[in-house]
Amino acid sequence: MPKRGSTLAPFQNENFRILWTATLASNLGGLIQGVGAGWMMTTISDSHNMVALVQSATTLPIMVFSIAAGALADNFDRRSVMLVAQVLMMVVSIGLALMTYFGLLSPWLLLTFTFLIGCGIALHNPSWQASMGDIVPREDLPSAVTLNSMGFNLMRSVGPAVGGLIVAFAGASAAFAVNAFSYIPLIAALMRWKPAKLERRLPRESFGRAMWAGIRYVSMSPNLMTVMARGFIFGMAAICVLALLPSVAREYVGGGALAYGSLLGCFGAGAIVGALLNARIRERLSNEVIVRLACLIFALSVTGLGLSRSVWLSHLVLLPAGASWVLALSLFNVTIQLSTPRWVVGRALSLYQTATFGGMALGSWIWGMVADASGPGHALIVASFVLLGCAAIGLRFALPQFGSRDLDPVNSFSEPVLRLDLRPRSGPIMLMIDYQIDQADIGAFLRLMAARRRIRIRDGARQWGLLRDLENPELWVESYHVPTWIDYVRHNQRRTKADAENTEQLLLLHRGVERPRVHRMIERQTVPLQDDMPLRDPPEFP
Repeated sequence: MPKRGSTLAPFQNENFRILWTATLASNLGGLIQGVGAGWMMTTISDSHNMVALVQSATTLPIMVFSIAAGALADNFDRRSVMLVAQVLMMVVSIGLALMTYFGLLSPWLLLTFTFLIGCGIALHNPSWQASMGDIVPREDLPSAVTLNSMGFNLMRSVGPAVGGLIVAFAGASAAFAVNAFSYIPLIAALMRWKPAKLERRLPRESFGRAMWAGIRYVSMSPNLMTVMARGFIFGMAAICVLALLPSVAREYVGGGALAYGSLLGCFGAGAIVGALLNARIRERLSNEVIVRLACLIFALSVTGLGLSRSVWLSHLVLLPAGASWVLALSLFNVTIQLSTPRWVVGRALSLYQTATFGGMALGSWIWGMVADASGPGHALIVASFVLLGCAAIGLRFALPQFGSRDLDPVNSFSEPVLRLDLRPRSGPIMLMIDYQIDQADIGAFLRLMAARRRIRIRDGARQWGLLRDLENPELWVESYHVPTWIDYVRHNQRRTKADAENTEQLLLLHRGVERPRVHRMIERQTVPLQDDMPLRDPPEFP
C-alpha cells in the first residue's frame, strides 16, 4: 500500500480512483480532438498563424472566463458545475463532428467550435482542481495534482498517435466523434460521486462580489502573484511547441498526421516520466530550483527542435520538454492550492489559469506570427530565449515553498450581542481597535500592522487606517470599514490559523490591562437641513 505523501497515495481513495480513471477517457478524447483540429486546419488553410490559432482558441476562453468559473466553484456545488461543463462540451463536439462530416467546416468555424470547447474546459477546471482538496487529505494533495498531470500526459503519449491514426484512416470528423463519446464516462462518474455537503452558515456572495473577492485576495498575496507571473511567462514561451508542432511535422519532418501524432506522443511520454519523478525531485530540490531547471531544459529542447531536420532527433528532444512542462506546471498548481484557504481556492486557481493560459493564448498568436514571417524554426529559437528569461526572473522573484502555513479557519469568532436591531444588509460598518503600545515596541508594532493591513484588505476590509492619539501617544487605533454586517461576519470567518499568529504577536505588544477594545459602529449619513425645510422626526436608525 502506498505511504501517505507518495505519488500513488491518492489511489487509496475510491472516489479519486473512479474520477481519475474517467478523466483519462475524457483527456484521451480531448487530445484526439486536438490532433483532428490542428491537422484539419492545415488542410483548409495555408497560414501558420491560423494553425497556431487553434491553440489560442482553446486557451483563450480559459483566460477570459476562468475567474467567473472560479467564483462558481467556490459558491456553488462543484459537482453540478462540472456536469454542466461536460454536457456542454459533448454537445459542441457532436456539432463539430457533424459539420466536418458534411463538409461545411471553414477555418473560422473550426476556431469557433474549438473556442466553445475551451469554454467548457474553463468552466470545468477550477471546480475539478478545487475538488482535489475535498477528495484527498491535505498531505496527499501534491500527489493528487501530480497524478492528474500524469493522467493527462499519459493520454498525451498515446492520444495523439491514436488521433493521428483516426485522422489518417477515417478523417477529422471521426476524431471529433470519438471526442464526443469520451465525455460519457466522466459524466457517469460525476453523477455517481456524492461529495459531502458543506454547511453554509452565511448567505452566498453575489456573483460580482465573489469574483472581486477572489481578485482582491490574490492581489494582496505576494506569493500567489509571484506564482502567477512565472506561470504566465512560462506558458507564453513553452506553448510554442504545441502551437507549432503541426507545422514542424509537415515542413521539417516531412510527415503527415501520423508523424504529428508521434511527436506529440513523445512530448507526452516525457511528461509521464516527469510526473513519476516529481515527488522525488521535490524532496531534494526547492521549488525555485525545480522551476529554473525546467525552464533551462525546455529552452534547450525547443532550440533543438527548431534546428533539427531529423525525424528521430525531433522526437528525442521532445522527451525532456514534456518532463519540464509537467514539472513546472504541476508545481505552480500545487503551490497555489497549498497557499490558499478553502473558501477562495477555486478563484485563486482560476486566476492562475487565467495567467497561465492567457500566456499560452498570447504565445500561440506571437509564435504563429513569427513563424509566418521567418519560419517555425526561428520562432522556436526566439521562444527559447524567453524561457531563459523566465529562469533568470527567479533570481529576483523566487517561487515560495508551500505547505508551511496552516490555512485552516480559526473558527473562534462568535457574533457579539448587539443592542441595535441590525439586519444582514445593514451598513456600512466601521471597526476601531484600540492598542496600548510602549515607545520601545513601536517598530515591531508597525511591522505587524503592515502585515495586518494586507490581511484585512485581502479578506474584505476597506479604507484601512492606523491612527495615533495626539494626547495619549501610547494609544494606537486600527480602523477599517466593511459594506454590511454580514460582510463583517464573513470577514472574521475567513481568518486562518496562520493569520492568528499576527494577532497573537500584537497581543504580546499590547500593554493594556484588558484585551484591545473593539468598537463596532454603523455609519449614518446626515444631510444639513435647509432653512425653509420644516423639522421632522429623524428617520429610523439604522
